Amino acid sequence: MAFDLLIKNGMVVDGTGGPRRVADVGIAGGKITAVGSLAEATAARIIDAKGLVVAPGFIDMHTHSDTTMLEDPGGESKAHQGVTTEVTGNCGHSPFPVSKNSNYAAIHRSSWPFRTPDWDWTDLDGWADAQHRTGISLNIAPQVGQGAIRKAVGLNDDRPPTEDEMKEMRSLAAEAVEQGAFAVSTGLTTAPSSYATTDELVELVKAISPYEGAFYVSHARLWANEHVRAVEECVEIGRRAGVPVQYSHMAIVDSRNFGDGPSMVEVIDRARDEGRDVTYDMYPYTAAGSGLMQLVPEWLQEGGVPSMLQRLRNPKLRQRAREDLVKYGWFRGLPFVWESLVLSNISTDANQSLVGQSIAQVAEQRKADPYETMLALIDEEDNQVGIVMHNRTESDIRFFLGHEAAMIGSDGNAISPTGSQSVDQPHPRFYGTHPRVLGRYVREEPSVLPLEVAIRKMTGLPAERLTLKDRGLIAEGLVADIVLFDPDTVIDRATFEDPHQYPVGIPYVFVHGTAVVDGGTHTGARPGRVLRRGA
Repeated sequence: MAFDLLIKNGMVVDGTGGPRRVADVGIAGGKITAVGSLAEATAARIIDAKGLVVAPGFIDMHTHSDTTMLEDPGGESKAHQGVTTEVTGNCGHSPFPVSKNSNYAAIHRSSWPFRTPDWDWTDLDGWADAQHRTGISLNIAPQVGQGAIRKAVGLNDDRPPTEDEMKEMRSLAAEAVEQGAFAVSTGLTTAPSSYATTDELVELVKAISPYEGAFYVSHARLWANEHVRAVEECVEIGRRAGVPVQYSHMAIVDSRNFGDGPSMVEVIDRARDEGRDVTYDMYPYTAAGSGLMQLVPEWLQEGGVPSMLQRLRNPKLRQRAREDLVKYGWFRGLPFVWESLVLSNISTDANQSLVGQSIAQVAEQRKADPYETMLALIDEEDNQVGIVMHNRTESDIRFFLGHEAAMIGSDGNAISPTGSQSVDQPHPRFYGTHPRVLGRYVREEPSVLPLEVAIRKMTGLPAERLTLKDRGLIAEGLVADIVLFDPDTVIDRATFEDPHQYPVGIPYVFVHGTAVVDGGTHTGARPGRVLRRGA
């Protein structure tokens, strides 16, 4: 028996949640062709994996790598984590559909990072072609954003859709899913996604219910002291639309509700007991990351980024925005903690030195109040300013990780430490999410997660959610997306202060049987592809 690659003597953790076992894995033609005792086999290359875990490549269930690999095709920050598939189109954002109306298209593109390359597509097919022309190291499993759909029909205002707009939005959602999108996602704390009522969302999501495996993903609304209600709305939309549900980046961000995770997952447990398909994703950090724009009043954001900036530059409207921030805080009563809001990226050279400083520190330097400082930064940077928000507690992280419905999603991007984002100070989840789970919550705190359960949350479970039949497990006949790691040393090294650091303990990563990380070094190979629902 001859293989292209033979991985011998490894501890196979196959992604099912079943017990680990010592086995050899034979790979040929980009697929796993044998698993077991292969002592007599020959191969073009043999890796002795004694002391290493052999697992399916990690499927990052929640990312924003929709366009990042057009600039950084190696996706190094994720490849070195053992990630082989990035699930994109989250939080209501996707780079498609794009309206043929140039004004609507401009509003859509203005909401994306300033480094995003020029777009030459209007739909998922065109976007996928752009990825394949560039060549990418990792796979991408796309979803379509409800916010992007609203922008595509020109619905950037805080109002319900007309009958014709609703018909067009439903058509765009169905078209994206027909072209291979796995789900429709919302971002219900950001405009224009947040302008949609529950009824509007149900009507839109119903458009994808005829498609096998298609589901609804919710970056939920944020109500002060009503965190359970956010989960309830997500489950209700799935129930009424007749589709499975994925709740995004499960967390509690209001300190008044720390420790109340059981109330949130009780909603999910009840739905699952009733036979409904409800799961969630999360990342293992006590801080979030976002654009600064997400913290300003919704009325200021209406009409898209150009309209928001125009309002900000009107002294009367800027003063009104400041007064609302003082009066209402962050999302209907959540208080601002300025020391916890740290700038992660800036677009201009003039303000580049502010990266890594908190809003409180910048305000002190400028001798201005923090409310005005925040608004000024959005104005000065044309909205291209990101933050890390320290707003969670470790005990909640452990609780949410342990639930059977939880899977791992970094909420981070596939980038390069030598690319244009090297000047930024992004959330360390970009570089460390998966090895952090394996090192901290499996090896160092084994009561949180057994190894087999953790691997399932990164592989088999997301593959089930995406209805991927050809990957997510170590099994004969499946695609050879595989990671080898040392369970005794694997750990993240990225920090909030110094995030551009690869983890340790992950020497080999294969995508479609091709080495992307070999001996701890990225090979530059680009075997990745855009995956399609139902393919």
